[in-house]
Amino acid sequence: MAELKRRTLKDLLGNSVTRYSERPALSMVNSRPITYKELGEQAETLSRILHKRGITAGDRVAILSENNPNWGISFFAITTIGAVAVPILPDFHLNEVQHILRHSGSKAIFISQKQFNKLEEFNSESLATVFLIEDFSIIPPETTLEKLRNILKDGASEYNKLKEAALKMVGLMMSEVQENDLAVINYTSGTTGHSKGVMLSHKNLVFDALATLKIQPIKHTDRLLSILPLSHSYEGTIGFLIPMLCGACVYYLDKPPVAKVLLPAMQTVKPTMMLTVPLIMEKLYKVKILPKFTHSLLMRSLFGIPLLRRFFHRMAARKVYNQFGGALHFYGIGGALLSPEVELFLREGKFPYAIGYGLTETSPLIAGSSPDKTRYRSTGIVLPGVEVKIENPDPKTGEGEIIVRGDNVMIGYYKDPERTAKVLSPDGWFKTGDLGILDKNGYLYIKGRLKNVIVGPSGENIYPEQIESLINRVDYVLESLVYLSQKLLIAKVHLNYEELDREFQGKKLTETQISSIISDKLENLRQSINSNISAYSRIHKMVEQPEPFEKTPTKKIKRYLYIH
Repeated sequence: MAELKRRTLKDLLGNSVTRYSERPALSMVNSRPITYKELGEQAETLSRILHKRGITAGDRVAILSENNPNWGISFFAITTIGAVAVPILPDFHLNEVQHILRHSGSKAIFISQKQFNKLEEFNSESLATVFLIEDFSIIPPETTLEKLRNILKDGASEYNKLKEAALKMVGLMMSEVQENDLAVINYTSGTTGHSKGVMLSHKNLVFDALATLKIQPIKHTDRLLSILPLSHSYEGTIGFLIPMLCGACVYYLDKPPVAKVLLPAMQTVKPTMMLTVPLIMEKLYKVKILPKFTHSLLMRSLFGIPLLRRFFHRMAARKVYNQFGGALHFYGIGGALLSPEVELFLREGKFPYAIGYGLTETSPLIAGSSPDKTRYRSTGIVLPGVEVKIENPDPKTGEGEIIVRGDNVMIGYYKDPERTAKVLSPDGWFKTGDLGILDKNGYLYIKGRLKNVIVGPSGENIYPEQIESLINRVDYVLESLVYLSQKLLIAKVHLNYEELDREFQGKKLTETQISSIISDKLENLRQSINSNISAYSRIHKMVEQPEPFEKTPTKKIKRYLYIH
């Protein structure tokens, strides 16, 4: 990878198109990849069409679509002419989508057919152009979903006409893109329910990409299978911009990444690198792997012997590795805390995992590592060129709020100077809201969210994530949520019903009996957890959560929905 003259997305794309012209760049699984040359040509053509539609430097253009190569083409078409991309998460409700379009003042949008209903009955003075992302045809604003199906038949020919007209334009007459120019407004979907428009510059994104490569290189021969939304900064920077910077190829799924879709795709692509969230491996371990080691008293006894446990983990991890295509050298995990027992499985199984830590506001990565340099329970080392401090550390534990300064830190929150001032100091330090420890070797350890800390009866700090981690270790528990209600600690628990079904199999039990058994299990679990934690953090009551908790795109529980 050559050194970029300037840290802009235009320079990033131009460098890769020159260096990796005939290399594959982006593809759907089981389709022909577009090359870097084709990526550059299509992005330039689309830029010309945007310019013809009145889009100029600083104008906001939204992208609302599932992952596909045209998402990347749209992104570069927008940002390389100095316009501002506004990626919108496909999981957002139509009310949130329409709020973002209004708040950002987007003048155009690239939208997929699946998302098109979120534009129906949407009125905005600013939104003048709607592109269907499947073929880049322009859709009249008043179009309904029913009318869209007829338009789709002629979409390709319409785009070709636009393409021919655009190519006749001599120049774009656009101002040169500068490093500090706004490139992206990323609206977050957090655990608090308040969406914020994070402003990231070209320098923010390209700096973070270059810094990440210093701890985990990517080669032009690497293949990535993308399973997280490109609209999220985690996938957007690490899973898209970094591979594009290095000439690698990224493959996308045309369906949600459930096992029956994901496993065949892995065998087809044989990815060398993947980015994931903890829930994927945690669910696999809890539902498919752990039951094999605990289904009988003998196996549980053998699994309890460290030497044999490591052997079992190694065998199971090798099977998972082969199921994932057998070519992985990097399996990145981020977005939330990974459970200790699953990390132990990956570590003892010699699976090539690595954990990273970051936020949308930091473009996103702050710390991470390569698989050969991981430390148990750590999110890795701080990126080169980034400063991290622990503010107001506890004298006993060393825990304090993680604050960050560097070229990866956002410009601020869009149209929200008050909220910006609360988290961003005049000298550039960003308050993450996360609690952590930084050891003498530069490894960062995350302890939980500052806003989630519960103050005990005598002023003690209670970290709900730590209690949840203990609860989630139990084989018949999938996930949990600890919160304070009327000065008492409550735990909502979503059970592993597949495990319980195996336990109940062959027994003729009534619904009342099953309910009674589950209640007894929860009470026994409560007592067991309380016997292993401090008195001030003991759980008063455990409540069954029948359905999975609603989550953010990175699979963190939306706590605000369950805490009353």
